[in-house]
Amino acid sequence: QVQLVESGGGLVQPGGSLRLSCAASGLTFRVYAMSWYRQAPGKERELVAVIYSLGGTNYEDSVKGRFTISRDNAKNTVYLQMNSLKPEDTAVYYCNAERRMPQLLYWGQGTQVTVSS
Repeated sequence: QVQLVESGGGLVQPGGSLRLSCAASGLTFRVYAMSWYRQAPGKERELVAVIYSLGGTNYEDSVKGRFTISRDNAKNTVYLQMNSLKPEDTAVYYCNAERRMPQLLYWGQGTQVTVSS
């Protein structure tokens, strides 16, 4: 079955960095658009960044210039490099895999990121 396993979350001070990883198995990774979402307490889940199968990327406005999404198709892994972290980046971060034709969507279990002094 398909599994998406996130890692790399934790507690970091404001201005610090973290690198999240999402290892995928059970799917043809290279054909999927891979995304990172986040959900803060009391808020809806929001898209943070997406990287398409051909490598194009898009970012939520508040993370542009600070976060970088990348993928390694040989390792079936997507990454989110997060720099200059702010307290408002605190959330559970989820990995997402999506394809069309056929339409398929998978989620990871999430990893907690806490930005606090």
